[in-house]
Amino acid sequence: MSTPIDRFPDLTRRAFLQRSSLSLGALALNRLGGEVLTAPHHAAKAKRVIYLFQSGGPSQLETFDYKPLLNEKNGEELPDFVRRGQRLTGMSGNQASLPLAGAQFKFEQHGECGAWVSELLPHTAKIVDKLCIVRSMVTHAINHDPAVTFFQTGSQIAGRPSIGAWLDYGLGSMNENLPAFVVMVTKNKGGQPLYARLWGAGFLASRYQGVQLRAEKDAVLYLNNPDGISRETRREMLDTLSKLHQLQTERELDPEISSRMAQYEMAFRMQASVPEVTDLSDEPEETFDLYGPDARKPGTFAAHCLLARRLTERGVRFVQLFHQGWDQHGDLPAGIRQQCRETDQASAALVLDLERRGLLEDTLVVWGGEFGRTNYSQGKLTNNNYGRDHHPRCFSMWMAGGGIRPGTVYGETDEFGYNITADPVHVHDLHATILHLLGIDHERLTYKHQGRRYRLTDVHGHVVRGLLA
Repeated sequence: MSTPIDRFPDLTRRAFLQRSSLSLGALALNRLGGEVLTAPHHAAKAKRVIYLFQSGGPSQLETFDYKPLLNEKNGEELPDFVRRGQRLTGMSGNQASLPLAGAQFKFEQHGECGAWVSELLPHTAKIVDKLCIVRSMVTHAINHDPAVTFFQTGSQIAGRPSIGAWLDYGLGSMNENLPAFVVMVTKNKGGQPLYARLWGAGFLASRYQGVQLRAEKDAVLYLNNPDGISRETRREMLDTLSKLHQLQTERELDPEISSRMAQYEMAFRMQASVPEVTDLSDEPEETFDLYGPDARKPGTFAAHCLLARRLTERGVRFVQLFHQGWDQHGDLPAGIRQQCRETDQASAALVLDLERRGLLEDTLVVWGGEFGRTNYSQGKLTNNNYGRDHHPRCFSMWMAGGGIRPGTVYGETDEFGYNITADPVHVHDLHATILHLLGIDHERLTYKHQGRRYRLTDVHGHVVRGLLA
């Protein structure tokens, strides 16, 4: 004998409850998922976010966390009282020696705030009074994939919604002709692999996933009409398909049907909006000079920074740029010099460009990777070469605009650059702070899935008030 649910094999659980004669069906239906915000929980300081993700783990010791003691003790063994028995990766855990390695680059203090910045970042050094540099970031993950996944989704395990998807779900779009969440990956960089799930929607509706713009003829795959199909024909096809989907929705009550149709309609609108936003021909010469020569080269980090500004001024809620290649286990001096050369000018230019256009005040810019690097050398330490392993215990990031306190250096690490001595900022704390600036209480933006309510910050995290203006 079949059970009631067996009689409707094509129905979702949500649809079954809605169709059932139980008086509690409608109530249960309302409790199956989450609730989209009809308004922010509190006054927002930021409307949008540009996240410059430096994939691979930039070394804080060569960029923002000046440690002259490492130069004094260069080649000496990492003291046990500093390490405190903390775990190492398999790449350096079996080394017979862990020699301290001082940075081979000069540091100077800059701006009224007096922030120490490496000579590798001359353009960033000029804007330190607009930045909030966090030197006390900490994460749990010690390997790339779980560490990047943690930063993107709040969990080391794949399958959760990405931060951009959460924001689209919670706040919606500010421009119906462009996605609320856009992703760009620097072209031909190699390095640690990046996956579409890092900007995916997880268990949220698929309409909330990020849309990747590519540096190719077709900026978005399958967006253009094939030969022989006009825009009018495409419109007629979508109208007919919409009617069929409406019939299917009435029969099956599957919310994913509506989500898929919304994506089709967005793709249709993007056929006109994406070519306009990616065409840089209307940018003046001074803008290209600001971002640097690479800004004219499609697919570069500089070109993506310029595109990020164009997207945000057109109402895109969350733009994330991925720049790979920061994973310097060996030959670090040459490797990090090249990485900084590719990103420094454009990162600073983006902040300046947003400011001069009146957008920085309500646009939050975030710069950083998935973890930091060790204070000891992985592999052989020589007079002019060394590498650094993964280090989750302390690393640096910076933020600007969107309600962040400018001209601030937040958090402290010990003189060896190995442990945090004041004001740690956990990944969940960073997420909670970002959401707070956008007007969201991180404990209240939730979605019920598989019997429990999920949120970006999982079960802990707090807003870091010291980062706020």
